[in-house]
Amino acid sequence: MIFALLLLVLLVVSAVANVGWFFGSVFNLDGGRRRDAAPRLEEMVLQDNDSRHKIVVVDLDGIISETSGRGGFDMVEILKAQFKRAQQDERVKAVLLRVNSPGGEVLASDEIYKAVSEFQEKSGKPVIAQMGSLAASGGYYVSTGARWIVANELTITGSIGVIMSSWNYRGLMDKVGIAPMVFKSGKYKDMLSGSREPDQITPEEKKMVQELVDEVFGRFKEVVSEGRGRAAKANGKDGRKLVADWRDYADGRVFSGTEAFRLGFVDELGDFNTGVKRTRKLALIDDANLVQYRQLVELSDLFGLFGQGAETRIKVDLGFEAPKLQAGKLYFLSSTLVQ
Repeated sequence: MIFALLLLVLLVVSAVANVGWFFGSVFNLDGGRRRDAAPRLEEMVLQDNDSRHKIVVVDLDGIISETSGRGGFDMVEILKAQFKRAQQDERVKAVLLRVNSPGGEVLASDEIYKAVSEFQEKSGKPVIAQMGSLAASGGYYVSTGARWIVANELTITGSIGVIMSSWNYRGLMDKVGIAPMVFKSGKYKDMLSGSREPDQITPEEKKMVQELVDEVFGRFKEVVSEGRGRAAKANGKDGRKLVADWRDYADGRVFSGTEAFRLGFVDELGDFNTGVKRTRKLALIDDANLVQYRQLVELSDLFGLFGQGAETRIKVDLGFEAPKLQAGKLYFLSSTLVQ
């Protein structure tokens, strides 16, 4: 009985909220003002040091992707919103970017890298990347946009490279008696189709795909050179420079934090506290409150009673997030998770 009454109250509250939103949208009850479709963020204090200054801690955790999540916003949109708010708040003196990611989608990684770089250019506030247990491939790609990179000695990083995969299931189709019927506008339109006979894939097609991968790989190396070069110039003798033959190590291999430090891929060895100290130093402040922007959860996000329904999932924590590779899609993904 109590549960039924509680559910009824929630239904009424949600209905009133959605009806109000509907009439506000139709009749423009906000006085003509239009709001941008952006994540709603709430500032949370992680560490109160009784200071006027703030350091914003931004978390990049898991597979980097533009897949929409809670509230219909993807990882890139949420991170951009956090940087935008940090730029607008004059009390924010720097951003500490905590990276714990095996990498992910090529475009999403590049968008976040650009967001980090543009934030520093426009605001003049430094971004310090602090690597967790894993910051490889796309995770490292994003980190190179920062002014300074801190890694633990045991951090797994590097894995500078690109991967593109596909599945050929023609043999299975033949076993069960299924034959594909394909109508195409050009001879290359089904170039990555898994229903073709393997011997039908021509050397010319393989060359075209490999050239695409090489082009994106060239962009990765360009970002590393650009980002680390910019950081070395800004940090002077305090930071680390890439070794002369660093491109020889950009072959997909992973490094420990110690090896990455030796090669100049990171600037300092340490943990989160090390990152905080370095952030204060680069921001030229003695102390600061550590804050974080967290996405607000609305009633419709929790229950999905109206509009797009919420998806219920049961997650088993195995200690890492398994990659979900889509055939024909380019990834900056750590070789430790590619199978």
